[in-house]
Amino acid sequence: MITPEFIQGNGFVAEVSRTKRIKSATIKVEGGEVTVIVPQALVSTKIVKLLEDKSRWIKEKLALHRASQAASEKQYVSGESFSYLGRNYRLKVNKGPYQPVKLAQGRFTVTLRAGSDNPELIQDSLASWYKQHALAKLTEKTHRFAQSIGVTCNAVGIKEYKSRWGSCSVEGNIDYNWLIIMAPNRIVDYVVAHELCHLIHHDHSPHFWRQLERVMPNYSECKEWLKENGAGLKL
Repeated sequence: MITPEFIQGNGFVAEVSRTKRIKSATIKVEGGEVTVIVPQALVSTKIVKLLEDKSRWIKEKLALHRASQAASEKQYVSGESFSYLGRNYRLKVNKGPYQPVKLAQGRFTVTLRAGSDNPELIQDSLASWYKQHALAKLTEKTHRFAQSIGVTCNAVGIKEYKSRWGSCSVEGNIDYNWLIIMAPNRIVDYVVAHELCHLIHHDHSPHFWRQLERVMPNYSECKEWLKENGAGLKL
């Protein structure tokens, strides 16, 4: 397994993606994440120089993304708790060469070099962890529930929705709001089952709700939970 490569810049962290298919480097800033795609053998010092030269542009793109997000009450310091599948885990911020967020031994940990106390950097690292694990967990749940329901999902993805938890296209593509992974397991299951039932009924007709009830008899409790607590699922 290839170990991910990261470079901590001035106020951001970039993930390095090396490939033999290109001859020049490219920087992408999407969803609050920075990726630099470089030729396989490009030395790290040149990547650092490239990120330094593009630092202003990168931070402007990141600032635009953050401005579009709901304001958070978190400070992203050691001791704060963050929810994953309904359970709270405390954050520990360590000092040293950058290491992305990990969940181990009952806590979230992230390592930043000394002097770079940057809450936005920690928030971005947490968001990256959540998105990665949301996609893996939601993909697994989708395929498992699809078998029991008797439908076929074409593709699973994650997005940043402001007022919905999922979306199902007529082609069979399902996208989830990655923040749902903060909710308890049964709530995540409800959202997955809800979207899969749209592969049978592409509406919210009585037929749809009866289909969902066959899959999840207690769906109304989960629906009510989301109505009351969904706004609190934020990073």
